[in-house]
Amino acid sequence: MPGQDSRSGSLFSYVDLEQRVRSDHPLRTIRILVNEALASLDGRFGKVYSKIGRPSIPPEQLLRAMLLQAFYSVRSERQLMEQLDFDLLFRWFVGLGVDDPV
Repeated sequence: MPGQDSRSGSLFSYVDLEQRVRSDHPLRTIRILVNEALASLDGRFGKVYSKIGRPSIPPEQLLRAMLLQAFYSVRSERQLMEQLDFDLLFRWFVGLGVDDPV
């Protein structure tokens, strides 16, 4: 008799993305380099955005996502959003938590 394939809706998430990405993964080195480059651009990013209005997506996350799109040959932004929705490695690299909306 086969078991049931049932999933519960939302549960508490105790996944630490830092532990899910293996220590020798190439994206770890790339992320360090990208973070250093983005830190040097932080002042420029701040000048571009208005103090009023609704908050935007952090440019650092957008740039990291675009790098993933190039590295993994993701054909479109729609497919990239789909990948970000379920791929823990992509979420970690971009800087999203497990439960953060894409």
